[in-house]
Amino acid sequence: MKDLNIEDKKGRILVVDDNEDVLLSLNMLLKPYVEAVRVTANPERIVEFMDSYHPDVIILDMNFHRDAISGEEGYEWLARILEHDPRSVVLFITAYVDTEKAVRAIKAGAVDFIPKPWDRKKLLDTVRSAIELRQSRSLEGKVSEKQISFPNLIGECNAMRQLKEQIKRVATTDANVLITGENGAGKDVVAHAIHQLSQRSAKPFVNIDLGCIPETIFESELFGHEKGAFTDARNAKEGRVEQADGGTLFLDEIGNLSMQMQQKLLTVIEKKETSRIGSSKTKKVDLRIVSATNANLAERISEGSFRQDLFYRINTIELPIPPLRERGDDILRLAEHFLCVFSIRYDRKGVSLSDDARTKLLNHSWPGNVRELQHCIERSLVLCNSQVLSASDIQITPNTQSASNGDSQQTLNLEELERNAIKRAVAMSNGNLTQAAELLGITRFALYRKIDKLGI
Repeated sequence: MKDLNIEDKKGRILVVDDNEDVLLSLNMLLKPYVEAVRVTANPERIVEFMDSYHPDVIILDMNFHRDAISGEEGYEWLARILEHDPRSVVLFITAYVDTEKAVRAIKAGAVDFIPKPWDRKKLLDTVRSAIELRQSRSLEGKVSEKQISFPNLIGECNAMRQLKEQIKRVATTDANVLITGENGAGKDVVAHAIHQLSQRSAKPFVNIDLGCIPETIFESELFGHEKGAFTDARNAKEGRVEQADGGTLFLDEIGNLSMQMQQKLLTVIEKKETSRIGSSKTKKVDLRIVSATNANLAERISEGSFRQDLFYRINTIELPIPPLRERGDDILRLAEHFLCVFSIRYDRKGVSLSDDARTKLLNHSWPGNVRELQHCIERSLVLCNSQVLSASDIQITPNTQSASNGDSQQTLNLEELERNAIKRAVAMSNGNLTQAAELLGITRFALYRKIDKLGI
């Protein structure tokens, strides 16, 4: 294998390692030979980089804690990467490699090892081979409709089969798509599927959760800014719209977008151009807009809080996702899938569900949908030592419809009802505001605002 050609830069590389010296060294070594390099010491940011930076190859450390040599953390992050994108190409990097570990890593889905310390030529050869593998996998992804599969969109009920057929038809076009459905139903999974099956699959998929971004930085996040545009703008920043050029921009929880930002987004869609804060220059962008919401945008339009013209622009095609309670045996298919994923993550292979556990899962209403089921299976597996999960092992969090004995004093005051509901949801979620928001059927950002408003 020839060395990487400095004149023919190909491939985006993401390096994830807790050693700052390793990050600096690999950045300097690879930068002259590849299209781009990004580094991070925090593995929690891997999925964020996958969505916004779209790396061809991920170089992943196997240990992220001092004195750790087992590599278990590396296997866990590898599983998460492949769950997010099964076509990912991952190279492990470690100072502690042996035959057993290498065999296990390859079986788990890693492509190769880079030993520490590394040989420069061998490392560049390994990276080049990995880039070529990623490119071949991307080409394999552009297959005929009969070959299309949905590895992350699990479900065989009639509604899900119809949804998959709609995704196939929509993905081949450039039509803007609005995905609707309850919190936790899997709107982000559908958005990823549309992108991966489209002609834009080799370009970035940029995700921005509008429910989590404070209104004060909305504009900067979406459109970017120039250096000195405002007090804290010490460096120029590329906005998400620019990052998605050539690819797909996924606007999650678009119902939270302010009227001012709705106007700016409408301009981007209509003129296909964007401008950073503090700049008089405009830049042409070619992107597809995929949006998602759990809100009734028709009601928002009648209330005057959502623009009708923007609604028509983002809603060329609407894809509603059925709630989990209406999907029958898909509940068990998803439970088995999550059980498999978490069994690998926690090294608990061979764990299964008993008949009474399956019945309990089917009988629950799942107000938090697929996300609630995922958390339930993970929690149940962690807390149970048995190889068979029984009904008593299935840890289902009570929903807000279950009234507590302490609520005998009834009130019709809306503010008080809202305050009590939030307190109960937070208590049921053990202080986890993300889960509390899911139980309440609102976004995290909306929950933060209500907590602040009500003084909870």
